[in-house]
Amino acid sequence: SLQNDSVVAGGGAIEMELSKFLRDYSRTIPGKQQLLIGAYAKALEIIPRQLCDNAGFDATNILNKLRAKHAQVRPGAAW
Repeated sequence: SLQNDSVVAGGGAIEMELSKFLRDYSRTIPGKQQLLIGAYAKALEIIPRQLCDNAGFDATNILNKLRAKHAQVRPGAAW
């Protein structure tokens, strides 16, 4: 059962931040390299997805929340 839905530092946060950075970077590159970097960014999200599945959470819902949190630009805040 779900007792606490707070964010745990290290529970896939690093992989999500790297994935976000790589996706943003891939949009600036033309050609096949863009696809390769995008695929690697997507592969990094497997780690937090598997953590969600193992914990019994809805992985799609949690990953969407993580993406939204990482998309927020806050001055002075760093993951």
